Amino acid sequence: QVQLVESGGGLAQAGGSLRASCEASGTTFTRSTMGWFRQASGKEREFVAASKWIGGNTYYVEYGDSVKGRFTLSRNSAENTLDLQMNSLKPEDTAVYYCAAGAAQVELALAARYDYWGQGTQVTVSS
Repeated sequence: QVQLVESGGGLAQAGGSLRASCEASGTTFTRSTMGWFRQASGKEREFVAASKWIGGNTYYVEYGDSVKGRFTLSRNSAENTLDLQMNSLKPEDTAVYYCAAGAAQVELALAARYDYWGQGTQVTVSS
């Protein structure tokens, strides 16, 4: 049974940092695309970042415009984990953050390209 389990997140003040982690189990995602999306209350799910395997131990990383320069994605393919380091947080970063995985090769920002989803972890940023 494939599972994605998020941890971390939490509460931070504006300008602060948080880290969210995703651990995959049930299969090996070494050659899969893994990413993070977020959904704020009353809003549509938004792409945050994704990591796509492009060969060997090399991964291509893509970020959503709203988090570029502030968030950093790191992946450990041996451990099937995907971490999201969130710096310079803003109140508008407040959302439930979801880990996702799938065979997406293009349109990494499109949620429909992902087959597996975690249950989410809450990130709240106070002003």
